[in-house]
Amino acid sequence: MQKYFLLLFLLIASTLFSQQAFHNYGDIQIHDEGQIGFHLDLINDGGFDQNVGFTGFYNQNSLTISGTNRPIFYDMEIDVLNDLFLEVAVGVNNFQEFTNGRVFTPRDQINVSLDYLNDAPYLGENNDRYVDGYATITGELDFSFPIGDDFRHRPARIESQAANNTARAAYFFENPNFPNFFSDNFDTNSFGDLLFGISIFEFWDVDGDQETRVTLTWDTNSNIPTLVNDLSDLRVVGWDPNLEQWVNLGNTIVTGDLDTGEITSELIVPDNYVALTFGTSGIILDGDLEIFTAVSPNGDGFNDTFVIQGLTQFPDNELFIYNRWGVLVYSRKAYHEVQQTSEAFNGISQGRATIAKGEELPVGTYYYVLNIKGTKDRAGYLYVNR
Repeated sequence: MQKYFLLLFLLIASTLFSQQAFHNYGDIQIHDEGQIGFHLDLINDGGFDQNVGFTGFYNQNSLTISGTNRPIFYDMEIDVLNDLFLEVAVGVNNFQEFTNGRVFTPRDQINVSLDYLNDAPYLGENNDRYVDGYATITGELDFSFPIGDDFRHRPARIESQAANNTARAAYFFENPNFPNFFSDNFDTNSFGDLLFGISIFEFWDVDGDQETRVTLTWDTNSNIPTLVNDLSDLRVVGWDPNLEQWVNLGNTIVTGDLDTGEITSELIVPDNYVALTFGTSGIILDGDLEIFTAVSPNGDGFNDTFVIQGLTQFPDNELFIYNRWGVLVYSRKAYHEVQQTSEAFNGISQGRATIAKGEELPVGTYYYVLNIKGTKDRAGYLYVNR
């Protein structure tokens, strides 16, 4: 957009501080087709929320918007090379364009945000241009938050119904075990049933009281291969503050590859979870069988044994488990009869044909082979954790 510097008004109860800031104390308005460019900081302590024209922020260094009242602009361009800093929330009613620089909001003050009102769209976001902090949406359409951290644009997307009562989001490129802007940590070793591992590289804070599916994105810095080899095992997970653990929020759609892609959760209410990130389910679907490939024999009642759901349909079966050197550590005929008992594989070497009988096996990857009479052998990896 062109940069126009047309003042549509005399300053009413306002002043310039040594040409360092435009300070509004009164009630001002940009009228229809009016255009104004700010090259100085804006301090808004008056009424500046009925604008219907164009507003641009331009500087080769940085600019700040502060004050006691939220300004609301109709069309807004951000061309601030060393970033625009918000100390008060700023609203956009019609359209916003990123030309240069990021928009920083204080992550410890979630009510100071860049607010997209009435489904206002935006353009120009990339790894150098996004909201570094919190953004909100109020409207009736699907919305992708233009958020990021540390020169990474990492949007999160919600569905239309979630924007009705205003939704909010920010992205944090930091270990959820040691968050910088939350009073509690999110222990990645504490997770519920049907989960095996949690990302230690990043998380999102998505807030809203309406049920929605949430879509998260990843790039090479997400290190997805440390969680899964197959994207079908990837899950959206959320930190439940009541349970104090990560819970499985599903995988309804996943696209991309291990380097870049996105994943969509099941329907959730975002306010029920303090943080969202990636996890792995450790579940393989093989025909009529559901194979839980994570074993964590810690006595919590979840994943304490190697479970193969649906195996009762195939009573003529035999299970073999080998360590990474190909040494047999467990074998059992009719495994369906024992898989929920102490005779199931629970990270202990068992059976006359195995080595170190009765000893606790080390944490790591193992290999299973399931023989079912009349069918092809099923084989794959499982992981023992403690």
